Amino acid sequence: MKKKLENISYIKYFTSNVIKARELRKNPTPAENKLWLELLSNRKMLNFKFLRQKPILGYIVDFYCSKLLLVIEVDGEIHNNKDNIEYDNLRTEILQSIGIKVVRFSNNQILENIDHVKLEIEEEIQSRLHDLQK
Repeated sequence: MKKKLENISYIKYFTSNVIKARELRKNPTPAENKLWLELLSNRKMLNFKFLRQKPILGYIVDFYCSKLLLVIEVDGEIHNNKDNIEYDNLRTEILQSIGIKVVRFSNNQILENIDHVKLEIEEEIQSRLHDLQK
């Protein structure tokens, strides 16, 4: 779904998720920490600001860039079971329904090939910029 940035000024979230999000920020997984420190913190990725463990609607997303309406999720082994796959798919559909693009990387992709992950995120940013300017 394509939306211009000016169409979304504020995305609601559940205040009950704020405390959980803070805890998740304090205890990142090794893959989340690597992605944050090497690529997403301090506007390292094409000068776009990403937030960690951001509450959006009833969810907490791993990384979020509000300017691009872009979520980056880091998936561990737990995301490979049937129930979690279905949950992740539903969650992605809901986020996409309000114009947010969700991109997923496995822990292994991040830990073993961060350069490829960087290229994919850069391509996604360029794609989002193009889509949101339409």
